[in-house]
Order: sequence, then structure tokens, then C-alpha cells
Amino acid sequence: MEQPIDRHPSLAPAAQIIRGHRQASISSSDDALALRLVSSGEEVATIALGVTFENIELGSGATVIDSTSRTVEEQYTAAFGKAAGTHRVDHDELTVSLRTAEVDWAVIVRVSDDGFAFRYALPDTAGALGAEATRVHVARDSRAWVLEYSTWYETMREGHDLRDLAPGDYGFPLLVEVAPRSFLLLTESDIDGRHSGAHAEFDGRAFRIVAADSPLTVDAGHRTPWRAVISGELSEVVASNLVDDLAPACAHDAFVPRPGRAAWSWWSSQFSGAYLEVQKRFTDFAAEQGWEHVLVDCGWDAAWVPELVSYASVRGVQVHVWSSWDDLDGEENLKKLGLWRSWGVAGIKVDFMESESQVRYRWYDAIIAETARVGLAVNFHGSVIPRGWARTHPHVISYEGIRGAEYYVFYGHPLTAAHNVIQPFTRNVVGSMDYTPVTFSAPERETSDGHELALSVVYESGITHFADDPDEYRARPLAAQMLAELPASWQETRLLGGHPDTHAVIARRYGDRWFVGGISADAAARTVDIDLAALAHGPTDAWIVHDADGALGETIRAGEADVITIELAPRGGFVAILAAAGAPLRRATAQEVVAAPSVGSPLVLLTDASVRINTDAGAVRTPPGWSAARCSGGWELRPDTAPTSGDLVVVTLESAGYDGVPAVSHARIAVPHSIPKDVSLLPFLSAHNAVGPVERGLANGGPDPRDGQPLSVGGETFANGLGVSQDSAVSFVTSGAVRLTGSAAVDDETPDASAVCEILADGIIVWREQTTGGAPPTSFDIDVSSTTVVTLRTKPSKAPEAHVDWLALRLDT
Repeated sequence: MEQPIDRHPSLAPAAQIIRGHRQASISSSDDALALRLVSSGEEVATIALGVTFENIELGSGATVIDSTSRTVEEQYTAAFGKAAGTHRVDHDELTVSLRTAEVDWAVIVRVSDDGFAFRYALPDTAGALGAEATRVHVARDSRAWVLEYSTWYETMREGHDLRDLAPGDYGFPLLVEVAPRSFLLLTESDIDGRHSGAHAEFDGRAFRIVAADSPLTVDAGHRTPWRAVISGELSEVVASNLVDDLAPACAHDAFVPRPGRAAWSWWSSQFSGAYLEVQKRFTDFAAEQGWEHVLVDCGWDAAWVPELVSYASVRGVQVHVWSSWDDLDGEENLKKLGLWRSWGVAGIKVDFMESESQVRYRWYDAIIAETARVGLAVNFHGSVIPRGWARTHPHVISYEGIRGAEYYVFYGHPLTAAHNVIQPFTRNVVGSMDYTPVTFSAPERETSDGHELALSVVYESGITHFADDPDEYRARPLAAQMLAELPASWQETRLLGGHPDTHAVIARRYGDRWFVGGISADAAARTVDIDLAALAHGPTDAWIVHDADGALGETIRAGEADVITIELAPRGGFVAILAAAGAPLRRATAQEVVAAPSVGSPLVLLTDASVRINTDAGAVRTPPGWSAARCSGGWELRPDTAPTSGDLVVVTLESAGYDGVPAVSHARIAVPHSIPKDVSLLPFLSAHNAVGPVERGLANGGPDPRDGQPLSVGGETFANGLGVSQDSAVSFVTSGAVRLTGSAAVDDETPDASAVCEILADGIIVWREQTTGGAPPTSFDIDVSSTTVVTLRTKPSKAPEAHVDWLALRLDT
């Protein structure tokens, strides 16, 4: 027999707060404490309140001691999001002081124009915070859009009638249609390492808030995260900034990065992060499109990232690099962030956190603090969802927290048009969302080209990574033109129409132009209207890119004044640009190449307490532990403490560039190393390898980092050496060594192959041998006493592909 959904007993309000048509009231009885939320006379939700502290259930038998109210008025500036610019927070707040078993605590409630929020203020003693008794009750005949909970929020979002929703764990944000045209979206805000994240557990009757860690030791006076309830019509939900409004303010001198659009090679070629030339190709496309960024995913090499930064900088493009979270875990690993920034890297994408625990939130705290200190934007992947950090930490520019386009790579056909349509009403409401959209070449996708293109407007992210290969965009010139027109950020967002079960039409404004994107979940065509009166004043021109006979077509409309009707193809979409009649609709320009600073010598040896770099650069970015001062004709650099033996220090030289992005060149300072030295432990001056990165202590393997087997020749394994392909070049500094010894051989990974191995001393070939699979290593002993740079080079001899090992490499006296 069907059980009715729980309702809290009707209790007389002990305290209430009214703001316009919204009302929140707290009622108490001997065994219950409840918060009732009402909007326009209709109940939004009834919420059972309570939390366990030091094994005392504070919500049971609570007595209201006092209540106070105040108005919260704040102002902050958003660099990106639904509306970049000034935001004003105007909330009415009610604090209800309570006592349970001689323990004093409180519930704090806020009411705003776009919803409600509440949190618990715990006693003024440290203690163990246990499970919440918070249970959100909504009407049984409601409909909900949910995702099965995982700590990285990458399951499918789906719609269910609440009476049919299976009991289980569901992640935030959770959208419920509580009455026709009346919605609530449940989520949370203001979390850091003092707490853990939470999700909702549906028991068939109500949604209970469940924290990841319970019990949790908290400080005296601890306040739990805000439980946020955005409510209203869908247009109010989609436009809400409540999650950010509830978060703490940022520091007055907070680092604010440059938002924008990025080229990204990983989606179309998962091992492309290992290849400098591929990254230059994507950088060229970013500059061609006028985009701001390029992301280098896994496999990048410190030997060539500075070169890419310089190449990109003169084109107005900033470089971001990928890292796994555990490679940045701990104080020592955090130092990498300052090093990367010293090369001119603009941001990081950090991945695989996959936890809501307090321990992981403390890791987030450390990463956020250090990236802010050194000036790096950070994009969290395999991560939690946004909970207000865009306001508190404006350099946290985006998050994944969604089943996005990368799932085409992993699972072939895992995404549906219906899943896509739900996102602007749920996940993207609470903050930037790095879905990595516009994947025309996705295998077996059910979405049309128009749908894919429309995701570029329907979805918002502080940094938007367009995932497909440049050639796929060039093959669709209308798409490339539209993607070039998109601004780096938005100043206003409106929902023009739709429903999470059917379609979404989102309008976003920058300057005097509106960009409208529409996507459909329907298997049949439908028409949608753009009401120009809601967006524009007077006659309006429009450029619309839409589906047309299985491809993309365009329509130009001039001087429209009322409504533009557009047909959405099955699971289709469109993008439109609107501007006042006569104003240009297309304004994109390619980014021109500017001059980089001059460098007298790109490699300088540290033979004294300091070195001099001759350059016309106006500024110098030094790595941690070094300082710079102007001198005649350039800059003098010196280590603050004794430098690491054998280090290869990268110095970034900056001059004025494009759109505030410095144009940079690099010089390297070679610190003498102790002799003898294992070459496989040295930093590379440069590194090129045709198949994946150069491997240290492993054979070449495949295109992924660290995927080779142990170095092996003729069945004998070697502990030290370099694994490369048949087409490679690795350079390093000799730093005063007299001899280079070692051997070369074809690894047992490719027993039937052969390759040519060469050693160059300052660019001159001094040793050359052809080596064949199965043959023993060929040894060498080379005089490098008058050599500064040694290059180990391989060339193909004949098919099949050869993997070459440089073994037991040593610089010696």
C-alpha cells in the first residue's frame, strides 16, 4: 500500500521572517523542530530540523530561548558566471536561539528574493558533530530531477515522479517541481576544511541530509554549511546566484584570473598532451578564433612547457596544465605550483579528487590558498560541485562535477539529449560547469550538430574547453564562426523557455549583444519563440545557426521587432546572436602575433654568485628561491640560498603583449651538478619523442606517461636509463663533466626493429650507430670536456617501430 509522504505536525510558529511573498517560520514542540517555507501563499517545503552534538539530539525537546533578526547587505564583484559584474546581497536573516538539555545552540535562517537558506550554529564548546536530523518534505505528487550520488557527480541526471523515485542517495543540486510552475532546488554553500560535504538520502518519504563524515570534530561555535533552497519559477531558479551570495566574501586583494574560452586536445587525442607540436597546433587555432586559453592535459613535459608558454603568449593565449590531485598533495608537492607559475603558466586543471571528506576539503583549502598566492587559476575535475567558491576564491574558475563530453571517450554512447537538457536547470544553476562541449566527432551521439553547438551558450563556465579537434570546427565554418563570436564572460543570463523534461532556451548577454542557445530532448521537432521585447529595445537583427538537413545552416533576420520563431530539430539545437538593427552581429578577430622580449643567450651557466641575462624585457618572473634586479642592458639574477646541484632554472622574461597577456621569452640558468651524475636524473633542456613522453627508468611503452616496461635488452633488465621511440631528441647540460658514458640498444618491447642512434655535442654529431633488436647494447665513451649541451637523438631505420634504450648514462670526470 502506498505510504503518504511525511508531513511535520502543524505547529504554531515560535519565530518567523517575512520578505515580500516569501515566509519562513520555525515551530517547536516537545519532540520536534520544523522549518516551514512558504512562497506566494503556497508551501514550498517543510523541513524537520536537528543535529547531533556530543551525542545529544539537539532538535529533540528543543526550547526556543530567543530570536533576533537583521538585514544582510553586501556587495561583491563576479569575474564570470551567469552575470559578471557587481552583485548585491540583500537577505533578511533570523537567528533562533535554542536550548536542548542545557546545551545552547541556534538555527539561522535567511530569506532572499530567490529562495531560502538555513544552517546550525553549534554550542560554544568544541565537540563531536554527529548526524543531521534535517529532512526535507515535499508533496508526494512532486517530480524530481536527480542524479545517483557519487563523490565526483558524474552519473546521469534523470527526471522521476517522486512516488516512483527509488530510495537511495542522490547528489546536489536536487530539483523538485512542488507545484505547477513552482520549483525548489536543494543544495549547499559555504564549505571548507572545517566540515565535509553532504548529499540527500531519499527514504521514500523525505530527503534526509547526510554528511560525508559523521562524527566530525568541530571547533567551538562551529556553523554548519548553508542548506540552500532556491525557489520560484524556472526562470528564477536558472538566474539565481544564491549559492554564491551565501558564501563568504573574498579578500580585498584576491587574485582574479582572465576567464574565457580554451582549445583542448585531450578529448580528440588522449595522449596528445605529450607532444609540443600538437599543443602548438591547438594554440594556433585558439589564436585564430580569438580564444584566451589552451589546456595541456596529461603527459606534458617540463622541458618544453616554457617553450609553449612563449609561443602562446605572443598570440595572446594563456597556457593551463593538468595535474592529478595526489601529485599536489602535501607541502613539498605544493611547491610545484610556484614553479609552474614562474614559467608563465596561467592555470591548472587538477583531477581525481573524488571525495567529500573533511580531509579532502582540507586539501582543497591548501590548493586554493597556494594557487591564489602564486597567481594561478584553478579548474577542479573529478571534483565536488560549486558551493560558493566563485565568490570566496574568484580564481577557482570552474569545476567538472558533471557527466560531460569526456564520457564519449570512455564509454562510446553514454550521453543523451535529455541528460543535457536537465543541466541548465540543475547543475549549472549552482556554478560554472566544465562539461567540455561541442563535440561534433563524438561517436554514436544522438544529438544534432545544432544541439552540440548550442551547448556553448546554454552552458556556462569560467573557462570553457571546446573539446573537438580544430579540423572538425574548420569543417563546419558556421560553427567556427559562431564559437569565435562568443565572449569570454557573460553579463546577464535569462531563461526564455523550456522545462527539464523537454527543452531549454537560454539567453546570455555581453555588451550590446544577446546570445541565445536552445537545445531539445525531444525525439520530434518542436518550435520555440524568442520574444525580442524581453531582450531588446527596438528593431533587432539576428544571425541564427541551426540544423538544416543533417548539417548546419544559417538564417539572417533584419529589423525584427516582435518574436522570432525557430524550429528545433529532433534532439536538435540552435544559436542566435541578436543586436540592434544595423549594429554588427559578427565582430570576432584573430589574435595577431606580437614580438617577444629579446634574449642575449637562452642558456647561462651559474659560475658565480649571480648571472646576468641581456634582454629588453620590462619584467622578469623568477622561480621560487631566486630574485632579480635590473642592471644595465638586462637583469641580474641570483639564488636566495644555495641552489640545487644540477638544477636547470627557467627564467621568464616579460614585455607588454595582447589583451593584458605578457609576451614572454625564456632563458635557462644551468646550476653545476656533482660529478659523476646519472643522466636519467637530470632535467632536460629539451625533449622530443614521437610516441609519448621520454620515459625515465622505463622503456618507451605506448603514448601514455609511465606506461613502459622495465628497460630490458636481451632479457637483461637495467635500473637506469631513458626509454624513447625511434624518432626522438633529448638534450641536457654537461655542466663541467669530462666524459659521457653509457650504451644504446633496441628494447625487448620491439625485438624485430632497428633504429639509428646519434649523440651530438653542441649540435655536432660525435657518435652514431645503428642498433637492432636482439643485439647487445652498443657502448660509448665520449669526451665532453669542451661541450655545453649534449643531445641524444634517434632516427628510424626500417619498419616496424623501434623502442630505443639509452642505458647507464653517466657524466663523469
